[in-house]
Amino acid sequence: DADISIEVNEIKRSVASSTTRRTAIRFSDLKQRRYWFPLMIGIGLLILQQLTGTNGVLFYSSTIFKTAGISSSNVATVGLGAVQVIATAVSTWLVDKTGRRLLLIVSSTGMTVSLLVIAVSFFLKDFVSDDSSPFYSILGIVSVVGVVCMIISFSLGMGPIPWIIMSEILPINIKGLAGSVATLANWFFAWVITMTANLLLTWNSGGTFSLYMIMGVFTAIFVTIWVPETKGRTLFFFFFFFFCVVRRSQFLYLQFCNIHQILSRCKCVIFFPLA
Repeated sequence: DADISIEVNEIKRSVASSTTRRTAIRFSDLKQRRYWFPLMIGIGLLILQQLTGTNGVLFYSSTIFKTAGISSSNVATVGLGAVQVIATAVSTWLVDKTGRRLLLIVSSTGMTVSLLVIAVSFFLKDFVSDDSSPFYSILGIVSVVGVVCMIISFSLGMGPIPWIIMSEILPINIKGLAGSVATLANWFFAWVITMTANLLLTWNSGGTFSLYMIMGVFTAIFVTIWVPETKGRTLFFFFFFFFCVVRRSQFLYLQFCNIHQILSRCKCVIFFPLA
């Protein structure tokens, strides 16, 4: 079993320290330079989670399936929800085995490829005039498979993991306020996607999924460049990690990694995005 006593004691000390000071955190405090990077990662992931259009796809999946030529669209929608539940359950099992960052990269890449397949299939269907054509039916099946693969990819990483990472990288003293801001941003963009999805799908289905695919590419790049691995990391690790990022000191970071590796007796993944 993993020894979590170090992390527990660290959290207790941080909570006791913040309780003793009883300092109210204001929005102006979030502007401090040392908080920029963790806020960018936490809020950025939750915004990109919505901009890939998953909620729009889920809410209007019945319409999408009808457009794809699926007669039992309501049954397909129920099946899509079941697939999402199963994939999310698998994610909870994988997250502590493979790490958060790897799952996010695989998830965002899988979503991008799936959205590309859906967009291409809908664009090609516009050029097939005969609904009874076998090619038309094949494109419908391909688009449905793409939607299912997109939801699976989302549920494996971009769905649950941004919430986990946000809780792991935010300092305790700003966690409540910063978490509220991040949640507000997430729900705001969820509302935007939900309100615009039907309009965009009516305009052009292929174009809609192309827009979501572009955001998927941006998400994959964002995760690959900026998001660190949080598996097995302590709050103290990220305090010093973000200090080194702000100072742009790779030397300090590498020295800290060596010390942290010895103290925690675990492997230290070298990751420094602002070298």
